[in-house]
Amino acid sequence: MQRRTWGLHLLLLLGLGLGSWEALPPPCESQIYCHGELLRQVQMARLYQDDKQFVDMPLSVAPDQVLQRFSELAQAHNFSIPQQELQDFIREHFQAVGQELQPWTPEDWKDSPQFLQKILDPKLRAWAGQLHQLWKKLGKKVKPEVLNHPERFSLIYSGHPFIVPGGRFVEFYYWDSYWVMEGLLLSEMPGTVKGMLQNFLDLVQTYGHVPNGARVYYLQRSQPPLLSLMMERYVTQANDTAFLRDNLETLALELDFWTKNRSISVSSGGKSYVLNRYHVPYGGPRPESYSKDAELAATLSEGDHEALWAELKAGAESGWDFSSRWFVGGQNPDSLSSIRTSKLVPVDLNAFLCQAEELMSNFYSRLGNDSQAEKYRNLRAQRMAAMKDILWDEEKGAWFDYDLENRKKNLEFYPSNLAPLWAGCFSDPGDVDKALKYLEDSQILTYHYGIPTSLRKTGQQWDFPNAWAPLQDLVIRGLAKSPSARAQEVAFQLAQNWIRTNFDVYSRRSAMYEKYDISNGGQPGGGGEYEVQEGFGWTNGVVLMLLDRYGDRLSSGTQTVFLEPHCLTAALLLGLMLSLLPQ
Repeated sequence: MQRRTWGLHLLLLLGLGLGSWEALPPPCESQIYCHGELLRQVQMARLYQDDKQFVDMPLSVAPDQVLQRFSELAQAHNFSIPQQELQDFIREHFQAVGQELQPWTPEDWKDSPQFLQKILDPKLRAWAGQLHQLWKKLGKKVKPEVLNHPERFSLIYSGHPFIVPGGRFVEFYYWDSYWVMEGLLLSEMPGTVKGMLQNFLDLVQTYGHVPNGARVYYLQRSQPPLLSLMMERYVTQANDTAFLRDNLETLALELDFWTKNRSISVSSGGKSYVLNRYHVPYGGPRPESYSKDAELAATLSEGDHEALWAELKAGAESGWDFSSRWFVGGQNPDSLSSIRTSKLVPVDLNAFLCQAEELMSNFYSRLGNDSQAEKYRNLRAQRMAAMKDILWDEEKGAWFDYDLENRKKNLEFYPSNLAPLWAGCFSDPGDVDKALKYLEDSQILTYHYGIPTSLRKTGQQWDFPNAWAPLQDLVIRGLAKSPSARAQEVAFQLAQNWIRTNFDVYSRRSAMYEKYDISNGGQPGGGGEYEVQEGFGWTNGVVLMLLDRYGDRLSSGTQTVFLEPHCLTAALLLGLMLSLLPQ
C-alpha cells in the first residue's frame, strides 16, 4: 500500500512540474495528514481560517480510496481543482472535527477539594472552585473506532481519558499536561493523572518518545521533556511505587531519545561538553500551519525552504512557537523567516533534562538499583558543569541560551533564563540572589501584570507583551525555593500580580486564557498564528498552584503590586512585619 501511494504522490508532483523527492522525510507517512498533493491543494486553497481544522478531520472512507478519488479529480481538472469542487470533495470524504472524541467527566472529580479551605480571600476561593469545575469541561475520551481504524484519523489513539488545553486544542499536549496535572493533583484527582501518565508512557513504548501532541502530524517532534517530573509528582501524591517500578525503564527510554537525537557537542576553554537542543530534521510545511509555512518559504530562495521548515518544527518542539528567542543571530532578528532554533542551546531544555536526571537517580535509588542511580547522578553532574561553563554568566547573574554558530550567549531577557532555579540545577546558593538582581537590572519587576515572555515586540505570541502561565511558574517557584527571605517575598509579589491579572480578566469575561497581554492592564493575549484560546489547562493549573501556596496571603482586591527595584527592601520589610502580626 505504501509503495502505491508514494507512486501516486510522485505522479501528482510530476504532473504539477514540482520536481522530485523532498530533501528531508515528511513528518509522518500519511499522504493526507502529513504530506502530498491533497494536503497541499486543500491547505493552499485556504478553505478554513485555521489550517489545523483540515488535518483534524477524520476520513469517511479508507485513505486509499480518498487518494484514488482525489487523483481522478485532480487529473480531470488538469491538477487545478476549482474551490467549490474541492469543498464538495472534502464534504464527501471527511467528517467534522472532533467526531472521534467524546466529552468525559473525570470519575475522580469531587466537590470541595481540601486546598480550597486554605484560600482566605472569599472571592479567590469562589474563583478557585469555578476553576476546579472546569476540569469537567476539559475532559475528553477517544472513541473506539480510532483504535479499530487508526488510518482514518490524525488523532493518535489513547487508552485512557485525559484533560485537554481547550479551544482549538482538542487533543492533549506534552508539556502543557505537566501544569494540568499539578492542578489535578490539587483537585485530588490522582486517578485522572495516572491515566494521562499511562497515555504518555504508551506513546514512548510505541514511538520511542513523547510527541508534541496526540496527532500523527506531530509525531517527529517532541516538547520540553517533563515526563519524569510528572511521574515524580504523581508517585509522591499517590505513593504508587508499583507504578513507578513498572514504568521506570520507559522513562529511561524517553531520556535516551533526547540523548541520541537532540545532543550537541559544545567546546569552551579547551573543554568539550555535551548539551541538548531542539532539532527536527523533517521536511515540508507543518501540516497544521501549512499555508503559513508555504507563504513564509516563498520569501526565501527555494534552496532554503527545507531548512526553514525544519527550524519551524524545532521551534514548535521548544513549546515557544514562536519567539524572537529563536531569531536572534539571524539576518532579521524580528522576522520568523530568520528562525534558527536548532543553532541555539536552550537554558530551559537543559534545566529540564538536568532535573530529569536527578529524578531518575532518585527513582533508581528508591528501587534499590544503585548502579543506575549512579549513572544518572553522573549525567546530572556533567550537565551542571556544562551549564555552569557554557550558559551561566557571572557578571549578569543568570543563564543564557548559547548560539552555536556565533559562539556566544544570547543576552536578551527571557523567563527561561532562570529555569535552573526552578529545576534545582545550580550548585552555588548565591546564584539566587544574583538572579534576583538580574531581574531588577532587567527592569522585569516593574511590570504590573505578569512577567513578559521577552522584551521584544515582534508580533509573535512568545514575545512581548504576552505573558504565559508556565513561565510565571518557572520564575516564581525558582525564587520561592530559595532560603533567602528577600527572594521569597519577591516570589509572592510576582504571584500576587499574576493572580490579580487572571482574576480580573476572568471577572470581566468568565474565561481563562492560554496567554495574557500585560502591557495595558491585563487582557487576553494576542499575536502568533491563531486567535487567543480559552480553556485553559495550564493557566488553570498554575493559578491553582499559586492559590495553594499563597492562599493565606493573596488578595483579589487592592491595587496590583508594582515593584520598582528600590522598593524591594520595603516590600521585604512589609512582608516580615505582616508575618510577625498575631494571627
